Amino acid sequence: MLMDVLATAASFFLGLWFRADFGFENIRDVHLAGYLSAIGPWCAITVVVFLIFRLYNSIWAFVSTSEVFRITGAYTVLAVIGVLVFRFDGTIIPRGSMVVGFLLSYVCTVTIRFSYRMYLTAQRRFSHVLHANGVKNVMIVGAGDAGRALAQEFTNSDHIRDHLSCVIDDNPVKINKRLCGVPIVGTRRDIPKMVKRYKISKIIFAIPSASATTRKQILDICSTTGCEVQLLPGIYQMVNGDVSVSKLRKVDPQDLLGRDPIKVNLDEITEYISGKVVLVTGGGGSIGSELCRQLARANPKQLIILEIYENNAYDIQMELRRTYPDLDLVVLIGSVRNTNRDDSVISKYRPELIFHAAAHKHVPLMEDSPNEAIKNNVFGTYKLAKAAAKYGVKRFVLISTDKAVNPTNIMGASKRLCEMVVQMMNRESDTEFVAVRFGNVLGSNGSVIPLFKKQIEAGGPVTVTHPDIIRYFMTIPEAVSLVLQAGAYAKGGEIFVLDMGEPVKIDTMARNMIRLSGFEPDVDIKIEYTGLRPGEKLYEELLMKEEGLQETANKLIHIGKPIQMDDEKFKQQLALLNEACNAEADNVKDLVAEIVPTYVRKTEEKVSARC
Repeated sequence: MLMDVLATAASFFLGLWFRADFGFENIRDVHLAGYLSAIGPWCAITVVVFLIFRLYNSIWAFVSTSEVFRITGAYTVLAVIGVLVFRFDGTIIPRGSMVVGFLLSYVCTVTIRFSYRMYLTAQRRFSHVLHANGVKNVMIVGAGDAGRALAQEFTNSDHIRDHLSCVIDDNPVKINKRLCGVPIVGTRRDIPKMVKRYKISKIIFAIPSASATTRKQILDICSTTGCEVQLLPGIYQMVNGDVSVSKLRKVDPQDLLGRDPIKVNLDEITEYISGKVVLVTGGGGSIGSELCRQLARANPKQLIILEIYENNAYDIQMELRRTYPDLDLVVLIGSVRNTNRDDSVISKYRPELIFHAAAHKHVPLMEDSPNEAIKNNVFGTYKLAKAAAKYGVKRFVLISTDKAVNPTNIMGASKRLCEMVVQMMNRESDTEFVAVRFGNVLGSNGSVIPLFKKQIEAGGPVTVTHPDIIRYFMTIPEAVSLVLQAGAYAKGGEIFVLDMGEPVKIDTMARNMIRLSGFEPDVDIKIEYTGLRPGEKLYEELLMKEEGLQETANKLIHIGKPIQMDDEKFKQQLALLNEACNAEADNVKDLVAEIVPTYVRKTEEKVSARC
C-alpha cells in the first residue's frame, strides 16, 4: 500500500516534469501548488479503489493476468473519478501532465506486483546455471493447454530442478514462437535433431488428446533418442485442470500399442446389469477386481464377490465401500472347487448374473502342477456351472483366454475344457452359458510388463524368452468391457472373441520400454533370451479353425460358433479326469490330450531344440 502511494505521487510529479520539458525549474508555481493540494486526496482515493478491487489480496509469487485485469478495472474507475470529482480540466494541473501521470501510475502498479515474480524467475534461472551439474534439460512435445500448464510450472516452481529447454509442436504457425518464454523449435520430425542441439535428457509428451496412433508415432520417434520419456495420464487431466509435473508418468506399453481403446455400448451394459444381483468369482484378481469396479458403476441391486484370497478380497472391499458407499456389497471367502460352498452362496443370494473369473492362469507354474490346474479351472468351473443351472441363474459368463486355442500347455488346455463345459451346460439348462476369450492383459498380476518394469528399475538384465515371440495385448479395462458387452450379447453357447489388432513383438516392447526409460538396450541394460518355457508358444491364436467368425453390433467383438461334441462321452471323460487329478495321478496331461484333440504337448527337449 505504501509502495502504491509513493508510486502514485511520483508518477504525477514526473508528469509535471515531463510537461516542463524535463526541467524542474520550468514547473509553474500554480501547477506545483495544485499538485501538492490534490495528490494527498488522490492517493487516498487510489488506495480505497485498490482495496475494493482486492489488489492487496494477491500472492505476488503467483500473480498472473487476472491481476492485470483487476488493475485495469481499478484505473478505469479512477479515470471516471478524476474527471467527475476532481474536474481535471487543466486549470490546476495541465491535462498532459495528468495523462502522463495516470499512465505512469498504471505501469508502476503493474510493475510493483510483478516485480517479485520476475525476481523469483531470475533467481531460479540463475540457480539452474549455478547448479548445472545434475540438472536435466527437458523438451515438451505439445504447445497446447497441457504444454503451457507444464511450462508455467517449470518456470514458477521452486521444487523443479530440471531446465525446460525447448518445445515441439506439429502446428507450423507456432514454430519459432515462444511458450512461457521457451522457444518452440520444430515439429515431431525435428525431435532427434533438437535433442542433440539442446542436449535433452528428458522428453515430456503433453498432448493428452492425441489419438493412440499419433501417440505411438511420436513415442516411436522419442524412443530413438535415448531420452527418458514421460507423459500425462489422459485427456481427463485437462478437463479437471489437473496438469502438473507431479501427474507425469512413465510410458506404459499400452501407449505403444498404436490403437484406440475398445469402445463398448455402455447403455446395453447398464441395461442388463442395473437392478440385478451379480456374483463375481475371483473378484480380487486383476480382471475380477476391474469387473467389480465397472459393475458397481452400472448400479446392480447387489454385488457379491467370492474370493479365496482374503487379502485381495479385503482390498477390493475397502475400495468399493469407499468409492460406492451406497452399493449393496457382499464379500465372501471361499473356493469354487467346494461344491457345498457354491450351492450355499448361490442358493442364499440367488444371483441372476455370474461372472466367473476365478482361475489359475500362470503357464509355467501350472505345467509343474497340472492336477491343480484341472481341479481349480475345470472342476471349479463345472461345479459352479451346475450350481448356477440348479438355482436358475439367468446368465453365466466364463473368463477364458487365447491360450485355449490349439493349447500347448496345461493351463490353456484346462481353459479349453472350461469352454467345453459351459457349452455343454448351455445345452442342458435354461441358463445362458457363454465364454469370453481375450489375449494377454497389460499390467495384470503375473504378466510380463510388471516384470520388465522391475527388471529395468533394478538395472537389468531384462529377460525375454525368445526374440521372435509375439502376443496380442489389451488393457484391463478393455478386457472387462468386453466381458460385460459379451454378457449383453449372450444368447447361450457363444465364445466371444475380441479383435485386438496387430500382435506385438515382446522383444520390441522390451527394447522400447528400456529406451523410453532413458537407457540403451544391450548397452545400459542387457536383454537376455532365456528360451521358451514349457508349454509356451511363439504366438497365440484367438480362434480354432473350425469355429469360424460371426460379427456382432460391436465390430471389434466376434462370436465363435460352438463345436459339436458328444456330451455324454464328455461327462464320462470328465469323471475319469476328476478321479485322476484327485488321486494325484501322473498321467493327467495324457487324459487331457484325449479329451482336447487340439492340445499338442511340447516336451522341454523340443522347446530347447526349437530355440
